[in-house]
Amino acid sequence: MQTQTDIEWMTQALALAEQGRYTTTPNPRVGCVIVQAGQVLGQGAHLKAGEPHAEVHALRAAGANARGATAYVTLEPCSHVGRTPPCADALIHAGIARVVVAMQDPNPLVRGQGIARLRAHGIAVEVGVCEQAALALNPGFVMRMTQHKPLVRLKLAASLDGQTALSNGISQWITGPQARQDVHHWRAQSCAIITGIGSILQDNASLTVRDVVTTRQPLRVVLDSQLRIPLSAKVLADPHVWVVHACVSPNPQQQQTLRQLAALGVSTHCMPTAAGLVDLTNVIGALTAVPCNELWVEAGARLSGAFVEQGLVDQFVLYYAPKLLGAGRGMFGLPQLTQLSQAIPLSIDAITQLGPDIRVLARPHDSP
Repeated sequence: MQTQTDIEWMTQALALAEQGRYTTTPNPRVGCVIVQAGQVLGQGAHLKAGEPHAEVHALRAAGANARGATAYVTLEPCSHVGRTPPCADALIHAGIARVVVAMQDPNPLVRGQGIARLRAHGIAVEVGVCEQAALALNPGFVMRMTQHKPLVRLKLAASLDGQTALSNGISQWITGPQARQDVHHWRAQSCAIITGIGSILQDNASLTVRDVVTTRQPLRVVLDSQLRIPLSAKVLADPHVWVVHACVSPNPQQQQTLRQLAALGVSTHCMPTAAGLVDLTNVIGALTAVPCNELWVEAGARLSGAFVEQGLVDQFVLYYAPKLLGAGRGMFGLPQLTQLSQAIPLSIDAITQLGPDIRVLARPHDSP
């Protein structure tokens, strides 16, 4: 049975797990604290796929003192051999007497097996301490394991009257520096960033993470149905890019573009719909297989509207600046509605002020 002491130590383990927010992908963010008689013997966090897991870092710090201690882990210890040996076995061999787990691992390769292995070796296991906080730490990983897709977030910045740009296309900058810096934190924790060719041609954005200390950059994905991307585009400065097109039978100019992109090291993919557009469902499926836990969509009204219309958005990250732009460019290119009952209902999860602007986190009404 969990106690207030369990909650306090698990809260510390969750804080450690936060250290991997920008770097652990595609692995989950995990923290571990080893405690005995109210004293921390060792602690650690998983920081990068292929490197030691949180439990291993904590056990190394605790050494022989780990025998008879309690380990607080934000995710069920793994029970299979992946890039690293099973953490459940490491806890068993160290002589840990009790393991407190925030949440069961949704990975089918683990899913209760790590807990069962610990109990089979006489270790007391408590599951569910701070479970909601642990789930919130790894929403994309949980979704990929349970729904076989990444968490898709869609970002837009607009004026209070819902305009993302002036009628002439000028959009920099609607929001202030605090909101723009916040965007980089969301980019940094994402596995991939998706944009459309319209945004590249209009803004020539690099879509890289800045203003955040991180050791990795997300994969950038440009949806460019007719291969119009110029080789001078900033997004191509780093070849960690996908260009997804719909040219089943490319013409000579498109063939040349494909050759030039290949020479730059850019990965190209043909994923057409019958209408000659990029198939968004196939794009998400391909990124799931990479694997990707969290996708960040940062695009114009047309592509943003397509994601919404096809029901592909799990969370909206909307920034509103306290200004009115009048007749300009709207947020979503959606079909015109004739009945209010046709409106897409959203649930608002949080409203945060960032300097003069506000950030609204929302999700489809029926989304968990």
